Amino acid sequence: MAEVIRMPRMSDTMEEGVIVGWLKQVGDSLEPGDVLAEVETDKATMELESFQEGVLLYIGVKEGPVPVNGVLAVIGEEGEDYKPALAAADSAATTSSEPVKSEAPAVEAPQAAEPAVAVAAPNNNNNNNNNNNNNRVKASPLAKKIAADAGLDLATINGSGDNGRIVKKDVESYINQPAAPTSAPAPAAKPAEANEPAVAPFVYGGNGQAAEEIPVSQMRKVIARRLGESKFSAPHFYLTIEVEMSKAMATRKQLNEIAPTRISYNDLVVKSCAVALRQHPAINSSWLGDKIRINKEINVGVAVAVPDGLLVPVIRHADMKSLSQINVEVKALAGKAKEKRLQPDQMQGNTFTISNLGMFDIDEFTAIINPPDACIMAVGSIAQKPIVKDGELAVGNIMKLTLSCDHRVVDGASGAKFLKTVKSMLEDPIRLLV
Repeated sequence: MAEVIRMPRMSDTMEEGVIVGWLKQVGDSLEPGDVLAEVETDKATMELESFQEGVLLYIGVKEGPVPVNGVLAVIGEEGEDYKPALAAADSAATTSSEPVKSEAPAVEAPQAAEPAVAVAAPNNNNNNNNNNNNNRVKASPLAKKIAADAGLDLATINGSGDNGRIVKKDVESYINQPAAPTSAPAPAAKPAEANEPAVAPFVYGGNGQAAEEIPVSQMRKVIARRLGESKFSAPHFYLTIEVEMSKAMATRKQLNEIAPTRISYNDLVVKSCAVALRQHPAINSSWLGDKIRINKEINVGVAVAVPDGLLVPVIRHADMKSLSQINVEVKALAGKAKEKRLQPDQMQGNTFTISNLGMFDIDEFTAIINPPDACIMAVGSIAQKPIVKDGELAVGNIMKLTLSCDHRVVDGASGAKFLKTVKSMLEDPIRLLV
């Protein structure tokens, strides 16, 4: 019996997924575990697997956005009539107010976009030249776009991602190599000119100024929606404190002489916050409408800037981990975030978030709370400033911390006590070892 495959919800914030490309075509035989297509969500590019055996009878959308629970494909027995299954899916969608109906007319339009995927399916793969699916080069959507705009064949680029997957930095490195073309430099140069019209053209706004319009990515849509909801539904208030970091700087230098990995100031901040959260459970809470949840686990989200916006990988049980463990985990997760390889479970379960812009020489800033957290802490740079120490003027190394609080959960006094504890940890890091 034919079975309709729908767009799954691959993350807690996902409302739609973008079909990047199909690895199977209509008529292909399928086994459980076969990868059907690549789907770009708001946080990562993921593989859509088949959970049943059969033949791919129908593809709903060749390329482009599909809402969660929207029809993607139909799998059944060879030669089976799949239209009744589609009609039943359409009827169910109408009853449940899901916009599946709109997907049948949309089947024709994406067909025109099919040539754009050709860059990901070169014929010079060494394995099984007679099978297009096996010849397909694995690359991230951003890498494909950059390569297409530059007129590059992805098959000539070595990938540094998982299983040889080509990511943005691989394409950029290839482009920036002066001597990269070897035996065929001319063909690579000409397609670049042919592809120039594909680049988003300049348009003129109402004021007559030149501008460029680019489509909003899935990630940016979710950032706009979630942070808009947070900012305008949660009453934010802000508390700023100055921390004298001289002892922390000296301690970090000593630790890096013996630590298996190089400890960063951000690691000290993460650990200090984690220890302080154990002492101030109100800060480690969530607003649930008719109740407040006091989280028993301390899972610290660390904001990471990526080309499309911001991702927040989570350090679980941060209060129980050493500085070296936190350092290794943050580096690994940040690397995956920048290549859009984070899995959903690596971005869920946060109970508190830290956003650090100190590396960009930002003295202080306010951050928008990352739901479902009650607080987020913004970390500025360390700057030398005059301070009064023991009644005398001295040079201090000052770092500003700003705590954004949801006033429905956290009161001013609670936030101030938390910041005072974090300050004491950073100004005397030996307390982190007690």
